[in-house]
Amino acid sequence: MRIGEIAALVGVTTRAIRHYHHVGLLPEPERRPNGYRAYSVRDAVLLARVRRLTELGLSLDEVRDVLADDAGRELADVLEELDADLARQEAAIRERRQRLAALRAAPPGEDGPLSPALAALLAKAPETDSPTAALDREHLTLLDAAGVGGAELYAALGPLAADPAVLALYERLDELAGAAVDDPRITPLAAAMVAAVPDGILDAIPAGGGVAGEGFKEALLAEFTPAQAEVVRRVMEAFTQRGRG
Repeated sequence: MRIGEIAALVGVTTRAIRHYHHVGLLPEPERRPNGYRAYSVRDAVLLARVRRLTELGLSLDEVRDVLADDAGRELADVLEELDADLARQEAAIRERRQRLAALRAAPPGEDGPLSPALAALLAKAPETDSPTAALDREHLTLLDAAGVGGAELYAALGPLAADPAVLALYERLDELAGAAVDDPRITPLAAAMVAAVPDGILDAIPAGGGVAGEGFKEALLAEFTPAQAEVVRRVMEAFTQRGRG
């Protein structure tokens, strides 16, 4: 993704991104031969976390401290102090306090801050060490921060997230990590993944849900190995066709 694409996806300005680079809050990404910055999905996830934390009222120095603590302990301390201050205010801060409550109830980690609806969805998913399941979690976190998700969509995804059979699909996708793009396992796995998702989920996707654009799709596919990316590409194409039908 280029800087304009990641800015539009996360909901910040390109000027803000350049400032975050300048103050060392956001690492500089690799540059393409033409000199343009090339942002990955992981860059977008980090930028989304910065946006979420600043929306909660943290200063850039506090955000830097939170991001530096992988265990999340400093995040809990900062949010407790912020909550004590926000508690003295009235209706304008109620939504912020709800977000804080969801954060403090969740185990420390790198996913948050999350909307309460997404936190509830992720809490339903069985624990797994699957790398591709972790990627899916990151993508949901990013789309949540960008406002592409929503309570209705997360509610529709609830039964799917809680289905242990989905773990087997992730495991099959993990097994393709070193495979070639013509591996015979690709076609049946893509079909199984499409079949696992109920049609009703498409109805819950907000209008304009494709706001991420081709830049985001390219960055998302780049997170997977070639054979895995081929599976994901086929699944995305199938849902595009299903949405048109």
